[in-house]
Amino acid sequence: MTLPRSAADVLARHVVLELECIDRIYCNLYVPKLQRDLGVVGFIREHLGKPVASTAVLAERTEAFYAEVRAFAGRNAIPLVDFRSGQRKDDVMREHIAQFLAEGRTEGVVFIGRAQEKVSVWATTRRRDAEGNSYPWIVRQSRVVAQWYFHCHDACAGPFFLKYCGYFPYNAKLCLNGNEYAKCMAARAGIGFAPLDNGFAAVDNAAAVQAICDSFDEKVIWDLAARRTGLLPCPYTAEDTAAG
Repeated sequence: MTLPRSAADVLARHVVLELECIDRIYCNLYVPKLQRDLGVVGFIREHLGKPVASTAVLAERTEAFYAEVRAFAGRNAIPLVDFRSGQRKDDVMREHIAQFLAEGRTEGVVFIGRAQEKVSVWATTRRRDAEGNSYPWIVRQSRVVAQWYFHCHDACAGPFFLKYCGYFPYNAKLCLNGNEYAKCMAARAGIGFAPLDNGFAAVDNAAAVQAICDSFDEKVIWDLAARRTGLLPCPYTAEDTAAG
């Protein structure tokens, strides 16, 4: 009698290397107080001291952030890339990182990309009271705005990017890959391995590499985010931070 076997059953008999690791991970970076409409009103009226709660008063801050991004790129000779519609950002990233590493560099901003994307932001609309007088009102709306991609390479974490929304409240995303972290840390530990695009084909010490994979935790992610955001342009000022 022949019993049916699944692909997993067949492959299980031929596995010579097995490692478990977190793959690509996205983390949201944001100011909690500015995710609510009343928090936005408080930021504009109490912190900025504006008499009317309208997001229009934030236009200068947005323009200053854009100018600082361009100045940062100029000071550090970092390429600025405008992503085209339909273009694969990963392909652009691989090309620039390959050149970055070929130059013998392991740390820093590889390039800054800019794209137009639809996101949810705070906007101002007009409402009318019982007497017909208009007044501004803060609401959530979908807008197509600039997104700034800071593609970086870290000696411990490998390639990653920070994406800032170019519109208030300037929420950001951190994207990194546990497999890339494991490769970098294995190389630093002197462990030989054959890399794949997103993993390992072979390693000299599987137990040691698995321990590295297991060490990729929230502390590693938090330390990377804190260290790198402190070096990049930010739409918020020291006064904003001091005010919480």
